Amino acid sequence: MKNQTAEIKAQPLHSGKRRIPVMACLLLGTFVLSCTCGSVRLSFTQLIDGVLWRDGAENASVIFYYLRLPRAVAAVLAGIGLSVSGVLLQSVTGNALASPNIIGVNSGAGFCCILLLSFFPAAAAALPLAAFAGAFGTTLLIVAIAQRISASKGTVILAGIACTSVLSAGISFLSLLDTDVLASYNAFSVGGLSGVKMEQLLLPAILIAVCLTVSLVLARRIHLLCLGDALAQALGVRIRALRLVCLICASACAAAVVSFAGLLGFVGLVVPHIARRLAGPATGPLLVTSVFVGPTLVLLADLLGRVLLAPTEIPVGVVMALVGAPFFFFLLLKRREADAEM
Repeated sequence: MKNQTAEIKAQPLHSGKRRIPVMACLLLGTFVLSCTCGSVRLSFTQLIDGVLWRDGAENASVIFYYLRLPRAVAAVLAGIGLSVSGVLLQSVTGNALASPNIIGVNSGAGFCCILLLSFFPAAAAALPLAAFAGAFGTTLLIVAIAQRISASKGTVILAGIACTSVLSAGISFLSLLDTDVLASYNAFSVGGLSGVKMEQLLLPAILIAVCLTVSLVLARRIHLLCLGDALAQALGVRIRALRLVCLICASACAAAVVSFAGLLGFVGLVVPHIARRLAGPATGPLLVTSVFVGPTLVLLADLLGRVLLAPTEIPVGVVMALVGAPFFFFLLLKRREADAEM
């Protein structure tokens, strides 16, 4: 036990620092590319003129400030929020297949949102609050079911699938009652960044920043939790309280993204695995790396959706599903091979 404790304390919190400047440059380059590419392409010179509101560049300024910049910022926030949520959920459940959409967090947020739109259409401004309530409530329900049935790692996934099915049925039922809600919900359920405005992003940005800060402060304790409840408790970690804080942060991040991007899936599943390859299993470096990898991935997916069939646009949620679904099958096959070897 003493050797394990010494090894954990000696482990650097921010290993892989050399990769951070590279990832930051990659993220910045992708952000700039996202601002220049689209149905109307802007050269780098036009982009600079538009940013500075120079004479003769009014069109570039309008495109940048009212279309491209809000969309790029939304992609960055979505990438950070869903990546942090995925890292925390995988840490809490001890399951590498856990993510906001797979264990039912997105479905819970979506159900509460469509419930609000169906019965209280005048309260549309409360959608972020409804999304948070749905996401957090679903997460608590799934974890409670998993702990009640067994301690198996796969139980959380199975409970999530069951809850997702029930919530999806509820969404379908409410959609049938009101066709206007169905039309609004279809765009919401796919997940997209089209039409996002900067004023919509202020509250989600604050929420994601707070949750990320809390997660980084608790990173070492979360890593101890990943090593097993017995070891974490022996080292003084309050397991239940820490799990609850992680669930609140994961749900808040996912709900914040849902409020402006809809049910954008697979980011929380794919990014933690990529980050783990780059930074290792320690929670601190994993969170820091995810903050760079997640936004880059969402920016690239959104960019591909805009340019592949231009001027027709493919929602970013569709592009992410095309990337994430094969990745999910790959993880399942990898787990099967690992179980066979054991």
